[in-house]
Amino acid sequence: MPGPLFLYAICGSLRKASSNRALLEALHDLAPPEVTIEICDLLGDLPIFNPDREARDMPASALALAAKIRAADGLIISSPEYAHGVPGGLKNALDWLVSRDEIPHKPVMLVHASHRGDFALDALTEVLKTMSVRLVEETSFRINLLGKTPEQRQAILADPEIRAILVENLQRFVQAITWIETAR
Repeated sequence: MPGPLFLYAICGSLRKASSNRALLEALHDLAPPEVTIEICDLLGDLPIFNPDREARDMPASALALAAKIRAADGLIISSPEYAHGVPGGLKNALDWLVSRDEIPHKPVMLVHASHRGDFALDALTEVLKTMSVRLVEETSFRINLLGKTPEQRQAILADPEIRAILVENLQRFVQAITWIETAR
């Protein structure tokens, strides 16, 4: 596996104890030494998107997010579904990036911590495709952590079969990034 690679993981939930964050933390813990996964903690700091501030008065938190996206070799996004849609914080973050040059063609892996949530996943996929990311669909997966206690989530994510799914998809994502980079 080539390296070093920097992957930036974005959780659509702002809750520290969210199941989607737990899934990202499990990927972080399973990453090989040549792959760094950093989990974003900036979404809650972003003001509501305002196109008037894009050009000349970009907030520091939005600039920090854009810098992390630019530095990343790929993005991992894990998001719950709120009221059949993408959570507002995640959509707001994407809105701050939509007219910038950091995110187009960036490889993206979507992961989901629930057996349901198709409306949000479909909406998120549409937004990301509109933003011209390289959605690496063969690396997307679901692990059902919805409604589980933190202890139950930890047990599920420690299961050897589940860990194998996480590692396999992470390896596929890294291979896809490497292929994209060599094709340029």
